[in-house]
Amino acid sequence: MSKRIVVVGGGAAGMMAAISAAEGGAAVTLLEPNERLGKKLNITGKGRCNVTSNADAATLLANVPRNGKFLYSAFARFDGRDTMAFFEALGVPLKTERGNRVFPVSDRAFDISGALERRLRKLRVAIVRDRAAALEIKDGAVTGVTGERGSYPAQAVILATGGVSYPATGSTGDGHRLAAEAGHTVTELRGSLVPLLAPDCASLQGLSLRNVGLTVFENGKKIYTDFGEMLFTHFGVSGPMVLSASAHMRHFDKKTYRLEIDLKPALDEPTLDKRLVADFTKYANHDFCNALNDLLPQKLIPVVVERSGIESHRKVHDITREQRQSLLRVLKHFSVSVDGPCPVEQAIVTSGGVKVGEIDPKTMESKLVKGLYFAGELIDVDAYTGGFNLQIAWATGRAAGRAAAGTEECEGSGKQ
Repeated sequence: MSKRIVVVGGGAAGMMAAISAAEGGAAVTLLEPNERLGKKLNITGKGRCNVTSNADAATLLANVPRNGKFLYSAFARFDGRDTMAFFEALGVPLKTERGNRVFPVSDRAFDISGALERRLRKLRVAIVRDRAAALEIKDGAVTGVTGERGSYPAQAVILATGGVSYPATGSTGDGHRLAAEAGHTVTELRGSLVPLLAPDCASLQGLSLRNVGLTVFENGKKIYTDFGEMLFTHFGVSGPMVLSASAHMRHFDKKTYRLEIDLKPALDEPTLDKRLVADFTKYANHDFCNALNDLLPQKLIPVVVERSGIESHRKVHDITREQRQSLLRVLKHFSVSVDGPCPVEQAIVTSGGVKVGEIDPKTMESKLVKGLYFAGELIDVDAYTGGFNLQIAWATGRAAGRAAAGTEECEGSGKQ
């Protein structure tokens, strides 16, 4: 008789776990309260789905700042290239873009979730619209799951419910509650890849900047730099570059953080100074506040003027070299004080989760409850942007599913 396995959660990790367990010959039931599987997966990468990183295990580990060592075995068995091969075998052509980010050629996240769902159905995984209410545990071993609509006996249960970010997609913390009730430690849940609170920038709300440089300072020390796009909001700053930067800002309770924006990264200071001289010559008889239209977005001009210390209605021909240098510093080092991250509900990824010391890193099985496994964002691991967090979901889901089914060898690239 086939081993009965219940997977709780129909997101990236849960679908991969269910597929892997079913491929190992298990009779799998997948519990998911949402009408659609992969609801959060479908909105990743602005709906394009950054599936993984075209990278080996070492590169993947280097991009996991929290408990990366725990993932060594999972990544060694199933790295970014294995993920690519997996999806291409399911009929989804992929492409690699800047930074080794991997997307479906179609730029449609639904192609990824659709391929997974077709595979689940082909493997006869029972997909049940129900929410897990409790784990059934007897004599230190899991025996099933009690749902809101029924009971599901099992010889193994895989929890893959996600974190607590984007609760509208179903990430409501159920898995953390179930893990805690089973005796597991759940570390503090915070947002990672999250917008930042910077109330001093309220006047810039709605301003989007492209092709700018960003530097993060922690207690005055430079810790991260990036180049790309960002957005000023009513609460502070957001956008792709800010979300990436936030993953490096992990100690707001102990340390202070500040951002510096290089508004003209393509120009070094001497070259930018020549540009300013040219603009000042062109607008020599204008007020200073009307002389920056060729250089900056309209919304940014009053703030830059104020920070430069130059009177806004001073005639440009009266501006001294020292004042021009002050303007130059503002343009190359536009400072943003950060009060903290936005609430975890607004984060793309949850930092924190089930303590990794209580999970076997090779099998993802609980060290406290026999037959209980974990996968994905529920675990206390998280990574930078670039497909690394989804790769954690694929690799841990794969490991948990295969171990729960009793499959010893791993597929993919033939790794053991």
